[in-house]
Amino acid sequence: MAERSGSNWARVIFRFCDRFSYLFFKFTVVTYCTVFWLIGAFILIVGIYAEVERQKYKTFHGAFLAPAVILILLGILMFVVSFIGVLGSLRDNLFLLRMFMCILGLCVLLELNGGIMALVFKQKTVEVLNKNIQRGIKNYYDDLDFKNIMDYVQTQFKCCGAKEFKDWEENLYHSCSAPGPLACGVPYTCCVRNKSDLPNTMCGYKTLNKEDLEVINIIYIRGCIYAVIIWFMDHYTIMAAILLSIFIPQLLGVVLSLLYITRIEDTIVEWKSSTSVLLSSSTHSASTIQSEIVFTKLGCCRCYPGEEVIDGKVPSSTMVKSELESRN
Repeated sequence: MAERSGSNWARVIFRFCDRFSYLFFKFTVVTYCTVFWLIGAFILIVGIYAEVERQKYKTFHGAFLAPAVILILLGILMFVVSFIGVLGSLRDNLFLLRMFMCILGLCVLLELNGGIMALVFKQKTVEVLNKNIQRGIKNYYDDLDFKNIMDYVQTQFKCCGAKEFKDWEENLYHSCSAPGPLACGVPYTCCVRNKSDLPNTMCGYKTLNKEDLEVINIIYIRGCIYAVIIWFMDHYTIMAAILLSIFIPQLLGVVLSLLYITRIEDTIVEWKSSTSVLLSSSTHSASTIQSEIVFTKLGCCRCYPGEEVIDGKVPSSTMVKSELESRN
């Protein structure tokens, strides 16, 4: 704030938005939060339904992957966070809006950190994946969730096992020391076949006790971990598009929340300042009163917080606050 000599006139600095109105930000944030709130509710319902169906078969509870549980957790997170955003934007509650922005920003940071750590410690990531897949292979026939996922991955990526096809030795039914027709073999989803061929469930019979070159035309010998990594590297544009489709909406939510919070704060300060001017400057003309509120023109889209230099000085928020208190 800077006072003009010979008068009580003072300038109050706001972070006002010239291009976008309060209603524009309110409608945008409410729509954004409502959309993700509904998506979260849908994911939660699907996850609960999948978990109920899974429990009917009494599948193994200690298995590697439980998609139903993952969907439930993701749905709860999206539902709760988006609900906070909806409630905060509808009520213009700064506390809830800041909470929504901080949680969303924390999720973005955690995702970025997780991705960077996975790339930097790639070997450690491979070891963790291998350990969990090995555990899933042991319970392959006890957990339908893992079985369906593993069958899909082996079929689509033309692979077998975690690091190699001999990982199936860990399964009690496929171990070479086990009795039965599955002994020393691999699941039929590991078999090399044309799409037109009918699946032969015994095509992987007695392959675990043979060398790679002996079974290269019968089953896939490459491990699924390396097959998936190679696919990601070959289709990096698709992966980049998927990652951006996850990251950008969250980042957009953080930016919109920040601008909306800024706009609400400006509206509050504008109202308080206008009231103070009207009460303490009843003898001033209308043009003088209107000139006492000046809005900044700085920042991205003239919305982001900025300061205005007046008479060669940058007014501080403390000066603005003290001036408003003196008027009261």
